[in-house]
Amino acid sequence: MKKIVYFLLIFTGVSIAQTSGKMKFSAKIENRNSDSLFIYGPKKFKQIIPVNKNGMFESNFDVEEGMYQLNDGKEATLLFLRAGYDLRLNLDTKDFDETIVYKGKGANENNFLAKNALLNEAFENELETLLNQDEPTFVAGLDKKSVEDEARINAAKLDQNFTKLFKENQKQEKLMLLQYYKQKAASKKLDNSVAPDFNYENHKGGTTKLSDLKGKYVYIDVWATWCGPCRAEIPHLKKVEEQFHGKKIEFISISVDVQKDYDKWKQFVSDKQLGGIQLFADKNWQSDFIKAFNINSIPRFILIDDTGKVVNADAPRPSSPQLAEILTKLVK
Repeated sequence: MKKIVYFLLIFTGVSIAQTSGKMKFSAKIENRNSDSLFIYGPKKFKQIIPVNKNGMFESNFDVEEGMYQLNDGKEATLLFLRAGYDLRLNLDTKDFDETIVYKGKGANENNFLAKNALLNEAFENELETLLNQDEPTFVAGLDKKSVEDEARINAAKLDQNFTKLFKENQKQEKLMLLQYYKQKAASKKLDNSVAPDFNYENHKGGTTKLSDLKGKYVYIDVWATWCGPCRAEIPHLKKVEEQFHGKKIEFISISVDVQKDYDKWKQFVSDKQLGGIQLFADKNWQSDFIKAFNINSIPRFILIDDTGKVVNADAPRPSSPQLAEILTKLVK
């Protein structure tokens, strides 16, 4: 899943109406990733829709008008829902975003969102280039996208409330991307500096210090059990760990879960058979190591060399082909 999609999905769970009502939802999914669909939305809304004996996902449920997220256990997309909708989805997970088609009441707004996801994916390459430019150039690129987004939504002449929500989402996305740019710029200043040490509880027992690992490269994943994008990176991280097994590199995952979720973290690591060195930060977001790297959003990945210096304070994700390329050069 693309970074920009993460930004978009952050803003699901926004509702307009204070009253709720019933709607119908059904889906026919080829090559399904799981036997249940999950819809997340406002006020901790969660609707689980299991597949039926006919291979269909069908449900009637109460909703408030607003933006929601549909997740099939592997990928996700935005929905606009309201009482009275009869929304019918068709897709093939082999080409998830490209094959999404809605029919029925509510189809126009949701087909617009599906097409918007494809445009966002196309913007991803441009975004990667913009992130390496100076701030005025980056902002100009975002401004250009904002103008294009507004022109499209105005020309579409869709539901008034949907249009209002979409525009708000785009504004928030722009602010989020600018914050992301500033975070990356600040992170670059930490490159080549000596990494601060930590001493965190190890899932296997005892504690682990970063300084204990000098002589090896260290790839750090800062995450939490509640973080969807973090969990989405886990299968990719396992593959990278396997690819570089036996090389001069250690893979560390640092959980910033709060103390009350300590048992949840312990169980999650065991149930998912997470590899590498699994650590629990002593004071979650307020841990000295986390604060030293100005981490205010996750997942975040950090690469440290064999002398304890920071190679990249905002390293590529495991799902990025760039990571394997970098590690291959470093740990020949």
